[in-house]
Order: sequence, then structure tokens, then C-alpha cells
Amino acid sequence: MPDIDHYKPGSFCWFELATTDQNAAKKFYGSLFGWTANDNPMGPDGVYTIFQLQGRDTAAGYTLRADQRARGVPPHWVPYIAVESADASADRITKSGGKILMPPFDVMDVGRMAVIHDPTGAAFCIWQSKRDRANAIGGVDGTVCWMDLNTPDPTRAVKFYSDVFGWKVTEDTDDDPPSGYKHIQNGEDFIGGIPPVRDNNSRTPPHWLAYFQVSNCDATAARAKQLGARFLLEPMTMENVGRFGILADPQGAALAIFQAMPRK
Repeated sequence: MPDIDHYKPGSFCWFELATTDQNAAKKFYGSLFGWTANDNPMGPDGVYTIFQLQGRDTAAGYTLRADQRARGVPPHWVPYIAVESADASADRITKSGGKILMPPFDVMDVGRMAVIHDPTGAAFCIWQSKRDRANAIGGVDGTVCWMDLNTPDPTRAVKFYSDVFGWKVTEDTDDDPPSGYKHIQNGEDFIGGIPPVRDNNSRTPPHWLAYFQVSNCDATAARAKQLGARFLLEPMTMENVGRFGILADPQGAALAIFQAMPRK
């Protein structure tokens, strides 16, 4: 079912774009994924854009603050992880070696959140919803279907996320020779993975990479290029899995597109 009314604790529940040109980003993602953009006032000068598909929330975007730009923070996507208590989770995060960038605070009457760096430096947020039902959507083109944690220390990351969220992380054993890729499982749900450290990503800053579902990876890639995107990894096929590519949007935020293999 594409409609999502509830998120299990430990699942990815929101995806937020920090960008340098919010209006350009709205045009890009609207053209690429068919998102509609709903702007909401945020503070004295800011605007928080909620992107929607089929009338349901799929992601959001805002303009990087002046202090963020001064610190050299680039455009980026950041995921939110659902928790039962933001305060209790922040306490576990600190005890497990994470860094609290912004301690828990209320977002009006919608929820309570905190901004985190894991022990290896990857950013994410935790989210405690105060609403009875979410108005989200998943499992359709233009929604996030997977998250990869790119980190220079997978072992440290596995211990941290397992301790904080109860995730089960297992090594990929299907490949011969083994790929070293690790799968992340929240309860019964496979929600993401941790690629092995290789020469071509060992110098990349730690980050979570969002994969957006598409029906035709190559056609979407061509459209993204027409709209000004730059590909970091041209579309390629993973045997028995699907076809994917990694790109930077026109402002520089990295994301991936993924076309699943048809089920036999």
C-alpha cells in the first residue's frame, strides 16, 4: 500500500533537503519526480517546502542558513528516524558515542526532534511524532525506497545503530566472492545498507544516501541530466537486484535513483 499512516520506531520516516536555491530545487524535483510543493513559513525569513505525491507528504526542503553556509555545509539530503521518545533516544545516542548537534526540541504541535552526528560523522535526525497518523506515501515512483550509510568505519557504525535503534545488520552472503555489503534490518523490514569501504569512497565525507524509486532508471537519468543534474555514478545494473545511478542535483545534493528488477 502506498499510503503510510504509521512508522515503526527505527524506520526512516522523513527526508529533508537542505539547499542553496529552494525555488530551483522545487522545479528540479517537481519535474523529475512529479512532486508538488507546498510552502510554509519558517521563522522570520525562511520557508519550509513540503513535497507531496498523490496528496501525501514525501519529503521536504529548506534553504541553508547563513551560519550553515559560513561553516561550509554543502547542499545535502538528511534522513529522519522514527523514535518513541526523542529525549530518551538522544540520551542513548550520547552514551553510544553519537554527537548531539541540536538537542531535542518541539516542532510546534507536530513532533519533537534532534539533529545528530553518528560516531563516524554521518548526519541524521530523530523524530518523535505527536500526531495520531502520518500523511506519508511510499512504494511508488518518486519516494525513498532505500538508504545507504557511507562511512569509513562500518564496524563502529553497526554497533552504534544497533545499540540505539535495535537494528540488525548482516553481511551480504549471496555474492561470490563476498561483496562486503551489509544489510540493515529494522524488525522484519530491510531498510538500507552499508557499502564496504573502497578507495573510491574512503575520502568521501560520511553520509546517508537516499535511493528514490523509479520505473525506468535510464529515462529518469536522461531527464535529470536535461534538468541540470550531474551524475556521480552513471546507471548500472546490480544482478538480480535492479538498476541504479547516483547523481548530484543542480545545487549539488547527492541522491540515487533505483529501478527494481521485475519479480519472477
